[in-house]
Order: sequence, then structure tokens, then C-alpha cells
Amino acid sequence: MPGRRVRPGFSVVRLVWLVMLVSSLWPASRVLADAHRVFISSNGWHTGIVIAIADIPEESIPEAADFAGAVYLEFGWGDAEFYPTPDPGIGTTLRATFPGPAVVHVSPLDAPPGAVFDDVEEIALLLNAGQFRRLIDYIHESFEREGKHRVWPSARGLYRFSMFYPATGRFHLFNTCNTWTARGLAAAGLDVRVAGTQRAEDLMRQLYDLGAE
Repeated sequence: MPGRRVRPGFSVVRLVWLVMLVSSLWPASRVLADAHRVFISSNGWHTGIVIAIADIPEESIPEAADFAGAVYLEFGWGDAEFYPTPDPGIGTTLRATFPGPAVVHVSPLDAPPGAVFDDVEEIALLLNAGQFRRLIDYIHESFEREGKHRVWPSARGLYRFSMFYPATGRFHLFNTCNTWTARGLAAAGLDVRVAGTQRAEDLMRQLYDLGAE
């Protein structure tokens, strides 16, 4: 019985086609592998940045080690007197409108913020490796360490196991927690306006306009 004829060059053509197919898919798969999902949380007046603790590089944000059992960490920034006070009076509120020291609030979460808090709105953002690294650097630099490797908590936080830490920057009426969040996203490379972003809705509207998840 005669052997089966194979078209000359068939195997080579097929190999070249497979190489081209894999090459065309590799950049997309690489981008997906390097992407990080972060969440922006809002309770209507205050916004925060939520990051999976496993995504934080070991050399960055050493204070994250205080929450080793967490799945996510929520980072917020605000006035050092007003923010930690559960029921601030009119005097504390008025003082917060003028420039004053700030704190970073770190909250450990076991799920994205929308699944943990009933009254919280969340927006998911997918950042590439460069954007994510710049956002991490921004948060890292928001802690006031005074030249030390890390800083210890200055007060207990608003929720169970959350903590306040001394922060860089000065809080005032035109530089709020929402301005801080917007500045971090702009530093990451997102098209977010910082000037004029004082309210939570100012920021969340921008993120929806960007087509965020």
C-alpha cells in the first residue's frame, strides 16, 4: 500500500503559523498577568484606596505587616484631630478646615469594601504594573516615618483592628481625604483631576466617567 503523501513544507508552514499565533497572544496575556485590581471606596463623604495585601511589595509600606492576617488593606488620609474622633464637635470640625497635621487610617478587610460595609460604594480599577507601582509608592510616602524604616500606630482606628499612623501632608478645607485619593490616582498615571476634588462625589464621578468597573 503506497505511503501517504505529505505536502512539501506543510509542517514548516504550520509551525510558523503557531509561532505567529502565540506571539500575537503573548502581549495580551502578559498585560493581564501584570494587572492589579484596586478598589476606591466611598461612604459618601470619605474615600479610600483598597489594595490586596498580597500585592504589596515586601519593601513597601512596612506598616502593612501589622495586618498580616488581612486579605485587603484600606488606606485613608485625613485630619489628625478630626478623623480619629467618632463624634467631633463644632470646634474640632472648624479647626479641620485650617491646615493641620494628618494621619493615615489603615483598615484590614477580608473582602472588597462593598462586601464588608453596607453603606459603602466601591469602584474597581485595573492598573498595569507601572501604574500600580506608582500608586504603592504614593501610599508608602504618605506615612510620616521621620527617617526611620517604619512608624508605629499613633492611635486605634475607627473599626476593629484598624489603626491610625502619622502622615505626611497638611489637611485643610482644600486638601481633603478625597484630594489625597485623587492625587494618588493621578500619581499612578490615571486621568484624574486633583484641583477642585474636595468631596467624595467629585472623585467618584470622575472615575465613572473614566469607564471604571
